[in-house]
Amino acid sequence: MKEEFLHYLWQYKLFSKRNLISVKGKVVEILDSGSYNSNTGADFLNSKLKIDNQLWVGNVEVHVKSSDWYAHHHEQDKNYDAVILHVVWEHDTEVFMKNNRPLPTVALENVVQKEVLINYRRLFLKEQRWIPCEKQIAEINSFLLNNWLERLYFERLENKSVVIKELLQKSNNDYETVLFQLLAKNFGLKVNRAAFLELAQSFNFSVLRKVQFNEEQLSALLFGQAGFLVDQIEDSYYQQLQNEYTYLKHKYKLEPMAKYRFQFFRMRPNNFPTVRIAQLVGLYNKYQSLFSKVMDVNKIEDFYNLFTIEVNEFWKTHYTFESESKKSVKRLTKSLIDLLIINTIIPLKFVYEEAIGEVNEEGLLQLIQQLKPENNSIISKFAVLQIKAKNAFESQALLELKNNYCAEKRCLQCAIGSKLLKK
Repeated sequence: MKEEFLHYLWQYKLFSKRNLISVKGKVVEILDSGSYNSNTGADFLNSKLKIDNQLWVGNVEVHVKSSDWYAHHHEQDKNYDAVILHVVWEHDTEVFMKNNRPLPTVALENVVQKEVLINYRRLFLKEQRWIPCEKQIAEINSFLLNNWLERLYFERLENKSVVIKELLQKSNNDYETVLFQLLAKNFGLKVNRAAFLELAQSFNFSVLRKVQFNEEQLSALLFGQAGFLVDQIEDSYYQQLQNEYTYLKHKYKLEPMAKYRFQFFRMRPNNFPTVRIAQLVGLYNKYQSLFSKVMDVNKIEDFYNLFTIEVNEFWKTHYTFESESKKSVKRLTKSLIDLLIINTIIPLKFVYEEAIGEVNEEGLLQLIQQLKPENNSIISKFAVLQIKAKNAFESQALLELKNNYCAEKRCLQCAIGSKLLKK
């Protein structure tokens, strides 16, 4: 038995409330179970109770055993002086108040509904499962599930916004700078994500603003800062970039990264970091004030058009500086643009709208609902359990459910787990 479960029982009154009797035989009537307190002090604050028809207003403390009061040294803590009721699973010792009278105590062991205990054991005490409710989740009605997924999705946006807000703080709330850093990070995909973010943060964005409409200078800046212009390669384009970067490095006092930070091993050529940097050059060479443009766009087709860019002619016949290859256009794929929308554009829109006090939740939902669901092991496993994501909104919400609820066994805070316990 876990104390967290007892909190849940008390909060939702999942026990027989008729003739609730204290361990001393006094009738306890719950007028208000109180507000849950996650900070220091009693577990429930401002509770209202009648004990033998006398009204009490104060706090309620919950423990597995009565003796936990002393194990936790509450008798020495003034934060517990206002406790009017001790709720326990098992009463194993008397607890006394300051006036040396026994603290009124209710033991739930014999009053909790049998069905609630059975459902609790199904979730928490059975064999190891992928998620605790995997044998029951298909029973959840669509109305409850859809509402819970919507809440989960916005929780996911809140979690993503933490990193964005940190980047904004470091950049003095320059949204253009943060958009560039987030786009660069996601251009790197999973393998090179950290390296691309490091690249985007290796120079002041004002430098990019000054050179972005000179394609050669912009290429020199990004490839040079990534450490790709330190070799001796007999190619005129490469040498032009080398010379340009030498000039920029001196002018803006730049310090390049080590190119080994970027991984090529076991990657498809179209995902090589050199190709991704070339595409990033194409994007920022094409647009000024990209942030305002992405904030104004709300339709997926318009995003596809916005991110339709061309790479330099050199990269149409190269994947690296060292060797030539068959010609290909190397445009951004729709699947990559989808990832940029999911992981960069929508979270940044959310943070910006929150900052100006105009969060358009419906607009954000409509945008992500236009995208196909992600295809990964978690989404596939939910599909096996008859929970099939129809779009990216649902797949993002299911990722949040699995990673921040199921994996942490937070069933008591989950709408699905709560429903299964109460049924």
